[in-house]
Amino acid sequence: MGSTFNSLVALIIFALDIWAIVNVFKSGAETGMKILWVLLIALLPVLGLIIWAIAGPRGNVKF
Repeated sequence: MGSTFNSLVALIIFALDIWAIVNVFKSGAETGMKILWVLLIALLPVLGLIIWAIAGPRGNVKF
């Protein structure tokens, strides 16, 4: 059971990281900043995702 739960958590974190990276690319930030955000999210999956959610560039979302 523990291994299945850990795999599910890892899959959810991976999916959220991919979603965050896509949103970084859709944002209006400069290319250098986009690269830094992607590296942060990729190298520190959980912490990078949290930092991105708080302070990261936003995509071109229209409400």
